[in-house]
Amino acid sequence: MAGSADRSDSGSGSILHDALQQLSGALNLSITLGSPLSVAVIAVDRYLSLQPTPESYSYDLTVTDGLWRVKFQLADSLIRWVKNGSLRCGVGVRLSRLSVVHDETRLGHSYLRIDGINSITELPEMFDNIKDVDNIPQWFRDDVIRTDGPLQLTRKHYLSLWINDDPHGSVWIANSPPPHVVLDVSNITLLGDLEAFLHCSKRPLPLLVRILHRSRIRYYGKPGQNIDFPFQVYYEVADQSGIMSMVLWNELCPEWFHRLTVGTVLYLQQFAVKPSYQKRSRPQISNLSLMTFRSIEISLNPRSPATVVTVVPPKCVQPQWYLPDVPYNFTTRSEVEANSNHACDIIGLVTYVGRLERIRSKEKSGPEKFWAYRWVHAVDGTSDSPFILEIFSSSQPEIFSNICPMTYLVCTQMRVCQEAGRFVYLTSSAETQLFITGCHKKQPYVNEPKVKAFIQWTKTLKDSVMLQKTAVGGHYSYPPAPPTFTPTTKTNTANETSIIAVAELKGELESMQYREHKRVAIQGYVVAVKYHSWPPGDQQPGVNAAQETSQSHQQQEVSNAGSFRHHITIDSTSTDSDSAIPPKRKRLHSRVKQRQYFTRSKVQSDSQDGFTSHVEEELSNEAELEEDESESEDEHMPIRHSAAREVIDPRLSGSPDAQAASQPAASWESSIWPLVKQNVTDHFCCGRLDEGSIAEKFHFDDREVLLQHLSLCPAKWTPDLTPQTHTHTPVACPGYFILTILGLNQKAAVDILFLPVVTLDDPRAAGVPHSHHDNSLLSCLTTGHVYVEPDGTCPDPGSLMSSAPQMESERVVCIIDLCLLGENRIETICSKLYRTADICQPEST
Repeated sequence: MAGSADRSDSGSGSILHDALQQLSGALNLSITLGSPLSVAVIAVDRYLSLQPTPESYSYDLTVTDGLWRVKFQLADSLIRWVKNGSLRCGVGVRLSRLSVVHDETRLGHSYLRIDGINSITELPEMFDNIKDVDNIPQWFRDDVIRTDGPLQLTRKHYLSLWINDDPHGSVWIANSPPPHVVLDVSNITLLGDLEAFLHCSKRPLPLLVRILHRSRIRYYGKPGQNIDFPFQVYYEVADQSGIMSMVLWNELCPEWFHRLTVGTVLYLQQFAVKPSYQKRSRPQISNLSLMTFRSIEISLNPRSPATVVTVVPPKCVQPQWYLPDVPYNFTTRSEVEANSNHACDIIGLVTYVGRLERIRSKEKSGPEKFWAYRWVHAVDGTSDSPFILEIFSSSQPEIFSNICPMTYLVCTQMRVCQEAGRFVYLTSSAETQLFITGCHKKQPYVNEPKVKAFIQWTKTLKDSVMLQKTAVGGHYSYPPAPPTFTPTTKTNTANETSIIAVAELKGELESMQYREHKRVAIQGYVVAVKYHSWPPGDQQPGVNAAQETSQSHQQQEVSNAGSFRHHITIDSTSTDSDSAIPPKRKRLHSRVKQRQYFTRSKVQSDSQDGFTSHVEEELSNEAELEEDESESEDEHMPIRHSAAREVIDPRLSGSPDAQAASQPAASWESSIWPLVKQNVTDHFCCGRLDEGSIAEKFHFDDREVLLQHLSLCPAKWTPDLTPQTHTHTPVACPGYFILTILGLNQKAAVDILFLPVVTLDDPRAAGVPHSHHDNSLLSCLTTGHVYVEPDGTCPDPGSLMSSAPQMESERVVCIIDLCLLGENRIETICSKLYRTADICQPEST
């Protein structure tokens, strides 16, 4: 069938157009391309699968060859590459197999599908001239559906790409000033009178209420479910008689979520009264002398009956309505310890922002779900310590993704947590709302006394001084693990981590998804330690030199900052042909500090010279490999690296400097390791430290670039915002250790990175006592930091390594933080090591 588009030319010269014309004539509804089709990915969209399958979600991919753009569904067998962050917006893809799928339950509906991908590459230079992807005309077959929504028409909307609780897409109506209204409030129902209507057929009169709190969005969709918009949002509303929960359901969520904000006054008609759901969290409201009605709730439905919602403009709100003001409980940093297990509101100047990470929901029912969160530090001038904030997504993606240093941050309904009686931090609740610089105007809290006091304090600050205290990104984990390790079979908190066998790490690593964080514990023996200087190539990089460079950069940014402030590859001798994705040859050496893993113990016995010569041979033959890659055995999947390339990152052998950087500055091996390493069947090894694992200084001029690096990959490619390089100025990282831990059965081993805290400028030092110890390597591993003498001196790597023999035959438990940074870069960092004396034996049963 003929193709059509937004312009009338025939598409001559377009390789994508030609391939689709070929597909139109295919008798078996699919084609295998003789030469892979090189396109750019410009959008990745996710939605709930129609029926229960191993994959809970389906994905639509929009690609372009520079002349046309086309939307395809992605075959289920290829979804793994989206989930691990390799197949994303702004990369190049070489397509090998395409097909047409007809919807047999509808007349005249079909869509295109990508069934095979030959390889995923860096974005080819041929796409560098694209400025706006929306200006590229879209190609359609005459019988292919045209839709801005999912290609499977049963689904009416897309979900946010990485989590379910963010509003996403044009179906979510933006907030706008409400029109002027004239209301007759002489006949209304008070909240205190609603219970009489619970079991009554008579409908209550309208309600006039103010919103006090709003929860994040809850998505309750399941495959096979026929609800178009399975969303739910809880509100706490109040009038002069009391406080009650209100629930916004289904289609009303996209229509009203952005418009029903905290402080908004509502006139509600045709609502329902239902028994309340008791098994949910509720905001803490302690400073209003009003009754809270918990047995019933107000239900706003799109039908049966269809609720009528009227937003009352602030100028139309009358004092004689006696609607309570929004209550706040602002707490300063000096007061936090006294509010343990309570909710409070805070305001602070942000000094540290961590990267966005995800954790897997523990819900047993429903599709796979993740929570997104990040760590933030903020100061308010009342304490030398910052607020340490664990902030989860609050369904405010435009704020959550743009938190950065030197901005004023307000967080409401934060829960105060205290671990081991001394580690205090705040974690967000379902009702937490976030506000940053640019969002504070006209918010109800602006006249709160502690907010005004904070603003006065900020006027005394010097931007140059505050900039020197800012940082972003890197590995961050809080609170510290407890001083002793107690085995547990449940993982209810960050400090309750069950032990897994070292060999089970393979399954943990293979199941990791993009930016997913996991914490696991293993037990065994430290059999080898290597120390590497950082940055690569520096024999003994000075922390002071890095700080001086950062300070000089920051001094140039003070005026800007002042204005801103005030205004893996995993393999275990597997025959699976899908274990890796090769990067584009042309930019192979330009991409930095990726980490790869291998599990072949045979490699341990090979010489370093053997490694290098083998890898150099692979590199010299890479052009030939690319020519032949379309003939791979399983061409519907991205091709894998050769075995040698899985063993070692070829970039480490690409130049003499890189080779030198890969050599440890100091090392130690236990007496048992040379004897048993030949018998190890699985050895999970890591390359050098990833740049993304180290916190770096914040530079205002690099703000946009830094925010991109910290955020999750977007659902749509914006060429002007394509991630750019910048000067990475580490806060303080003179070097790092690689620990080899051998399992108790001597059949599996793992290499783990250890980054000790060496200065109080490191964000990881906040809220953690910098206790004195003997600066042995074992003491550093158990405390997480190197002890710096009062005169500023600290031990050199050789001195630390000289104490490594203390670990000979010492059984240890190691707490490991895992995070898939993307592009096969898995971060494996030791957050704490327990020596034998610190391990509590489980009670016998």
